[in-house]
Amino acid sequence: MKLRIAGIADDSIVDGPGLRLTVFVQGCPHRCPGCHNPQSHDFSAGTPADTEEILARIRDNFLLDGVTLSGGEPFAQAEACAEIARGARAAGLNVWCYTGYWFEDLLEGAAEWRGLLEAIDVLVDGPFVLGQRSLDLRFRGSSNQRVLDVPASLREGRAVALEGY
Repeated sequence: MKLRIAGIADDSIVDGPGLRLTVFVQGCPHRCPGCHNPQSHDFSAGTPADTEEILARIRDNFLLDGVTLSGGEPFAQAEACAEIARGARAAGLNVWCYTGYWFEDLLEGAAEWRGLLEAIDVLVDGPFVLGQRSLDLRFRGSSNQRVLDVPASLREGRAVALEGY
């Protein structure tokens, strides 16, 4: 499946715990002021990529602890991101995803959004808010954002915080 990406970090240690491959998708409707990836906002920029090529990169790196989907906005390319997430989980890796949407809005959104939610382990949700920015937060940029346990959140039908974050 095809998608547009802003880039890939093969060895990130800032986008979730452990050594991670991070896919930065291209295109974001939120355009949060102060975003650390403003080059990823334009939907027509970036480069085309293929999910199978990304999954091959994931499978070839035996040092990885997990995969992170970031952006841009992963839910703007939910089907392709879900394919990557399912492949990463099949390889025994955990999957984190960053979104400017709130979990509650994703639950009520498009069917492909639910498909991506079902394929990830942890969701960092909410827009980046420059006035709430903090360098003391683990794996999030502003204090309004939440780190959620997605399987528990889906079971309970409400946002469930991941312990320790």
